[in-house]
Amino acid sequence: MTDQKTRLHWVDENCRQLQEIRTEFADTRPFEGITIGTGIHLEPKTAALLLTLKAGGARVVATGNLSSTQPATIDYLRSHGIDVHAEATQDSGIHAQSLQKILAEKPDMLLDNGGDLFASYLEAPYEGLIGVTEETTSGRMRLTPLRDQLAMPILVINDSPIKQFAENKHAVGQSIFESYMRLTNRATNGKRVAVFGYGACGMGVAVNFRNAFASVSVIDVDPVKSLEAHFDGFQTPSREMALRKADIIVTETGAENVITASDLDLLKDGAILMNGGHFPTEIDVPSLQSVSATRATYAEEGIKTLVQADGRRFHVLCNGHMANLAGPRPLGNSLESMDIGFALQSRCLERIAKGESGEDECIVPVPRAIDEQVANAYLSPFRQ
Repeated sequence: MTDQKTRLHWVDENCRQLQEIRTEFADTRPFEGITIGTGIHLEPKTAALLLTLKAGGARVVATGNLSSTQPATIDYLRSHGIDVHAEATQDSGIHAQSLQKILAEKPDMLLDNGGDLFASYLEAPYEGLIGVTEETTSGRMRLTPLRDQLAMPILVINDSPIKQFAENKHAVGQSIFESYMRLTNRATNGKRVAVFGYGACGMGVAVNFRNAFASVSVIDVDPVKSLEAHFDGFQTPSREMALRKADIIVTETGAENVITASDLDLLKDGAILMNGGHFPTEIDVPSLQSVSATRATYAEEGIKTLVQADGRRFHVLCNGHMANLAGPRPLGNSLESMDIGFALQSRCLERIAKGESGEDECIVPVPRAIDEQVANAYLSPFRQ
């Protein structure tokens, strides 16, 4: 008889490092008596992470991020003893309420993704928080100005070189390209693509579209990054020229209002806009809609078509939310990349729980010893 399983089972069974760490944590119990509050995309790969923390003795209370929460993942986590306060929503007010429900439990540690959870904590701090891990560039950017006020270990997973190349460059690049194909089903051959931002994520996006026979331009406010893109073989035109020629526009900056209504006169008929950044603010969709008529919303496809008074149309994917975790059947980054990234998360949380990180490790990258441990664990099967 066939053993009926879901994608959640497939993901969990294929996260090799997390499986190994889970077995170890079940013996060592580094989180015994500790409550970990999490604010991270609730999708199958994060479920594997949260179950690993639970195996280590943690009481896990979890919520998600805007637009990326998957109901099947909530059900799966609850059936495995995880307290979840989340729902699939693009409403920031509902999201804020979910964050408050996590903080009402006064977790001993926080695992954050984008800084929302910790920002809410700072509005009403409580005693007993011993440390934090932050997953993203966006979150680190929010925390850095506050460093002098924070007297606790805060380890930034995104600042690990492993996460930069394995997840951000390679996996985000793949998944944003995959999302474009999944959402539009349109060819990239010969299309002109403008990628805003040439950090690790933007670099990966640019490479993947170029590998799919598109003509790719890169726009970055940092002239040094623009020069790097030029030496990597990408076109580096002015911002205005890039927008005028682009068939596809992708934002990967971590900034706000990268594309706004003031850019509409530059966009060509039929241009497609998509965001790969964490927050749905890189493409200012409300301002675009305020001066456009909505011609069609293909709800099941995650596509909204807006039309200008002169008849030009443009298409916004996933309403400006992070395209690889929004829209129909979102898969996010590859299993292998997230397995590595969440191994880093698990080890960093373990380090904080064991008291091995002090106040001097406030908003710092993953310690080198953990990077080496995770790298060796991943490479081990390839060395046999």
